[in-house]
Amino acid sequence: MKSTPPFFSVLTTVFNPVPEHLVACLRSVADQHDATFEHVIVDDASTDPNVRALLDAAGTQVIHRATNGGIVAASTDALAAAGGEWVVLVDHDDELAAGALATLTAFIAEHPEAHVVYSDHDIIRPDGRLADPVFKPDFSPERLRQTNYITHLVAIRRATLVGIGGFREGTDGAQDHDVLLRLIEAGHEFAHVASVLLHWRQSPRSVASDPTNKPTAFTAGVMVIADHLQRSGIDATVEPGAFAGIYRIRRHETGERRVSVIVPTIGSTGMVWAQKRTFVIDAVLSLAQHCTYRRLEFVVVAGDATAPAVVDELQHLCRTHDVPLTLVPFGEPFNFSKAINAGVAASTGELVLLLNDDTELVDPDSVAVMAAHLHGDVGAVGAKLLYADGTLQHGGHVYHAEFMHAFVGWGGDHPGPQRMLAIERECCGVTAAAMMTTRDIFDAVGGFPEDLPLHFNDVDFCLKVRESGRRIIWTPHASWFHFEGRTRSRGASMHEWRRAAQHWPDGMPHDPYSNPNLAPKRSDWLELPGRSGAPPYVIDADGVKRWG
Repeated sequence: MKSTPPFFSVLTTVFNPVPEHLVACLRSVADQHDATFEHVIVDDASTDPNVRALLDAAGTQVIHRATNGGIVAASTDALAAAGGEWVVLVDHDDELAAGALATLTAFIAEHPEAHVVYSDHDIIRPDGRLADPVFKPDFSPERLRQTNYITHLVAIRRATLVGIGGFREGTDGAQDHDVLLRLIEAGHEFAHVASVLLHWRQSPRSVASDPTNKPTAFTAGVMVIADHLQRSGIDATVEPGAFAGIYRIRRHETGERRVSVIVPTIGSTGMVWAQKRTFVIDAVLSLAQHCTYRRLEFVVVAGDATAPAVVDELQHLCRTHDVPLTLVPFGEPFNFSKAINAGVAASTGELVLLLNDDTELVDPDSVAVMAAHLHGDVGAVGAKLLYADGTLQHGGHVYHAEFMHAFVGWGGDHPGPQRMLAIERECCGVTAAAMMTTRDIFDAVGGFPEDLPLHFNDVDFCLKVRESGRRIIWTPHASWFHFEGRTRSRGASMHEWRRAAQHWPDGMPHDPYSNPNLAPKRSDWLELPGRSGAPPYVIDADGVKRWG
């Protein structure tokens, strides 16, 4: 039986917008076709007489507030007046894309279980040009805690929004973020339309133009996230992040669970920063000396090529730093998966940290940060890894038509597109060069695949973790140097490619934490041409991403 198309209430609160921007907003809603909707407008006592005149001439439902009450009060009035099955939130200077409501209508018909639907968006620059399309992931709750990545466009079933209490008093500036977090808590289904359905105007006073235009919004953001954490039973504190619009959540870990650090090695040496080092010694020493999480044990899986002097030095440094050490002899040809499985089998910790021997700890709190995530439905946690020159080696995995590390080669503190390198977020996978999971989960999914001896074994493990219904988190607040390529070949064999692709055919076409509007087989969020009103990026001869 054919379903009845949804009736939308487009809610817009108004306070002293630029008149031309308001006219464009009103027109963009009025011009929606092939959809059933009303436009509910609440003027929050604008002082510009032109605004009232424009609204009264608009021929739509307008509520004039007698006094200015702020965006929560105005939004509450708009919600009370709404008669639609769905409410769609549109700011007074933004524009709906052509056909946006028709796209929502078709999408909702295909996703009747959804209670919240959000879309991609782009920016209207001051010169009127569309730019900076924001191609978002599918629902990513950890990411939403760190930043309101959903922003625009969002549509919510009216009964669902009323059911959680509507807009909460005292959250002005972060009211939408607060609503979304409370919808997470209530367990409502989020769905993502991978299309640009709204153009967010970069007006002089908007956050789209300069995030510091509304500093109180970020103060409110800290409050709404802290309230969400408390309601959700997450033991953590929150503070402003390194960049405007993002937040740092510090989860608290008691330190009672033992972490077994599993390090396969053959005792290789090499030059780093003009100094010769024995990689496994420095990897273990950096943790023994600097790690703030003290309930550790080291399980070193030592291949036959490991020199006795290396073993003696490992034993000495672990005695010196009072950290238990278990040595696991490994007499077979090097097989990373087998070595990891042997190390985990010999471990005693509730948590296991899989660590390459060619690493060096950067952030002393890394182990504590990773351990604090391993509760509930989180199945694995990965870290930020840096090459010796400080550029990024690992920012999570991307399984978008190919298995890749995200943002390889990005330098310094650059936050990346959508500030993705500055926030904790879900990924489809993380590298086993520095990955933490629980012993129970490791055993439950069958450990590492021994028929993938060198490459894609962590991919296989992560996809099994996700298949079990668990999430995988990448955090920038746990970090190591990773001198990758110093100890073994990096090239995958054809057998490994075929094995990975055949065993996980659905793991490659579309990564839910990427976006189908992005170019496949890339890790830098390069968009496909023609997917928004903005011109596409191109990579110039110097490898720099520029507007086309």
